[in-house]
Amino acid sequence: MKIVTRDVPPRVAWALEQAGVHPLLARLYAARGVRDKEELDDALARLLPPTTLKGTAEAAILLADAIAADQRLCIVADYDCDGATACAVGIRGLRMLGARHVHYIVPDRVVDGYGLTAPISRRVKDSGADLLITVDNGIASMEGVALARELGMRVLVTDHHLPAAELPQADVIVNPNQPGDAFESKSLAGVGVMFYVLLALRAELRARGVLDPATQPKLDALLPLVALGTVADVVKLDANNRRLVAQGLKRIRAGHMPEGLRALFDVASRKPAQASAFDFGFALGPRINAAGRLADMTLGIELLLTDDVGRADELARMLDGINRERREIEGEMRAQALEIVEQIFARRGATEPSPGRPKTVSPTGPNHAQDLPATGGSEDAGVPSVGANISALCVFDPDFHEGVVGIVAARLKDKLHRPSFVFAASRAPGHEGELKGSGRSIPGFHLRDALDLVSKRHPGVLLRFGGHAMAAGCTIAEAHFEVFERALDEVAREWLDAATLTRRIETDGALPAEYRRTDVVDALAREVWGQGFAPPTFSEEVEVLSQRLVAEKHLALKLRHQGQPVDGIWFGRAEPLPPSHSRVKLAFRLEADEWQGVRRLRFLVEGAEL
Repeated sequence: MKIVTRDVPPRVAWALEQAGVHPLLARLYAARGVRDKEELDDALARLLPPTTLKGTAEAAILLADAIAADQRLCIVADYDCDGATACAVGIRGLRMLGARHVHYIVPDRVVDGYGLTAPISRRVKDSGADLLITVDNGIASMEGVALARELGMRVLVTDHHLPAAELPQADVIVNPNQPGDAFESKSLAGVGVMFYVLLALRAELRARGVLDPATQPKLDALLPLVALGTVADVVKLDANNRRLVAQGLKRIRAGHMPEGLRALFDVASRKPAQASAFDFGFALGPRINAAGRLADMTLGIELLLTDDVGRADELARMLDGINRERREIEGEMRAQALEIVEQIFARRGATEPSPGRPKTVSPTGPNHAQDLPATGGSEDAGVPSVGANISALCVFDPDFHEGVVGIVAARLKDKLHRPSFVFAASRAPGHEGELKGSGRSIPGFHLRDALDLVSKRHPGVLLRFGGHAMAAGCTIAEAHFEVFERALDEVAREWLDAATLTRRIETDGALPAEYRRTDVVDALAREVWGQGFAPPTFSEEVEVLSQRLVAEKHLALKLRHQGQPVDGIWFGRAEPLPPSHSRVKLAFRLEADEWQGVRRLRFLVEGAEL
């Protein structure tokens, strides 16, 4: 592991500070590419205008005509948090703008698979819909869109995923990543795309005289849902996305949010008045996602749609229980996956599974298990290390649950710092013999592009695929697992080098002693941090005064930082640091720990250079 310090352009930091930005924040923002204080203005007026997003004007006309004709609208959602929030935003917003007949269908992860398939289009038609609207999917749904139009429905695709060379023949497509789109924020989440469509629709209804500007519906009431879906989908928090999230957080902190969000805060033991992007990503989002992974995302969508307090509490408790079950399954699968990896590494490149264990793992790259040095980091305790000659991981176990493979892939990626794919056997009727895989990648390896290259080099191996740079999914025949593994191996060896395969923690350097305060923690928590705009992480040498194991898996530390004692905690690390009174370079975040009503600052350790 290598700890590196972000570059801070001194003139930019100075200019931000002179413009009134707090000195610490000025340094943090400058290191993340902010060049002017205006970029930090999160006012709604600073949002990119809907007119610059290709297709919004046509979508607004299509929707306005449908509302005027009192047609039936059906939203086809995705089964993750982005899809659920996009669906809820679409239904709430369309109803606010005059649509009387709006319903939704969300595919079942196991039975239906991803996106607008032909069977889903038939279900939409059977529901009586005149206009089909996709949210967070559809850009790759050639057959589903074609059948929907053949059945006499109009089709509006709203999506943000990367398109293939061919686009579906929808009536209108709104996707910032489609060819010819000049929208500056290519990282808009699916829920953000739907929100922009609603903004355009409201403008169209004003132009038609249907809405009075003085009394028009306030779509900003939807921003808490937009913020949740944006953070939960782990899209890059560029300036526009940060504004959307900041506006959602402001409303939540002021107590203005749907009842479903309030109930989620309650079951997660979080305080809405202190809401942060961290809450979206690690408390609320996982509970919504759990429904799509193990049960039915209808539960999540209904939670986000209800205005009934009792119903919201009931649904939130159900989702909390499903999420606990998801954590248990994930833990078991993660242990199985790591056991498989250990066995393969122990056999130093053996390709046959041990007797009685019908499991397959492929640490791709030459000389699978030669010279495996320790890599360090909180994720490495008790985990087989990976040498620089191993490029990627592919794991399959017939007992894996397909709803959790993505999370396990992320855990493998985090522990081993390699692109990782985890596969489970499809349980969908008629798809026996197929494997559904989910992958997570590391910086420098575009996973969706890698799958595209595999599909071109080995036609027919990938039955379906899609995704982003850092996360992607695919379906293959079980008989083609080894072909896929070798093909991914080939791409990984071509694209990855030693620098890319070295785990790096980017930090903001040393923490000035005067900022070692709980009020600084609170000030940092009020800002919007996340993917592409990393939360502040500091690094420097500290003295280890003492250390002890907590709950058999966390390392509690007593440290001396710049002459003063401070507590530290390293979650997930069971291995001790060097002996007491030795100095070690740590990467850490700031946290306010509360015990018996007393708040104290402590260091949340992220890694060490040992």
